[in-house]
Amino acid sequence: MQPKSVIMCSLESLKIDLKGLEREETSLTFNLDDAFFEALDDAEVKRGSLHVSVSIRKASGFYEFLFHTTGTIIIPCDRCLDDMELPVETDNRLVVKLGSEYSEEDDIIVVPENEGILDISWFIYEFVALVIPIKHVHAPGKCNPAMTKALEELSADRSSDEESNQSSDPRWDKLKTLNIKDKE
Repeated sequence: MQPKSVIMCSLESLKIDLKGLEREETSLTFNLDDAFFEALDDAEVKRGSLHVSVSIRKASGFYEFLFHTTGTIIIPCDRCLDDMELPVETDNRLVVKLGSEYSEEDDIIVVPENEGILDISWFIYEFVALVIPIKHVHAPGKCNPAMTKALEELSADRSSDEESNQSSDPRWDKLKTLNIKDKE
């Protein structure tokens, strides 16, 4: 069975009608671009290009969603603040059930049975956001040279100011002399 391919232009195509799934297994693919990130409210990542493959397995009482996401996102470098490309690849799983009202408990999403629609857009975004490293910086030598120079100058000024502003505590001075005597 060939996966259904969708070019992303709105978030509507990411709303899955669970009750409308007729086959036991359904495969979908989505190509998401900057418009996807811009359409999400409160998303920290604003640009990128992703290919998402979704495999939906319909079982008795639940639906299993398997996501495979690859691509790149554009995020600011923590060091120089210029945009940088970050490659992403992630595999994720969701279990979805129909119930009386929407809820997310443990790893199970409950969708109201009277609606039967699951919007996977925010889940895809969260899967991508979770693979962003805490510290993200350009490869050595790739940061903005002007910003790198300014940071080095500010760091040098700050460290020299701290050294000149530090007054010596006589108790520490005594301890330092003891340490020197021990080494002799």
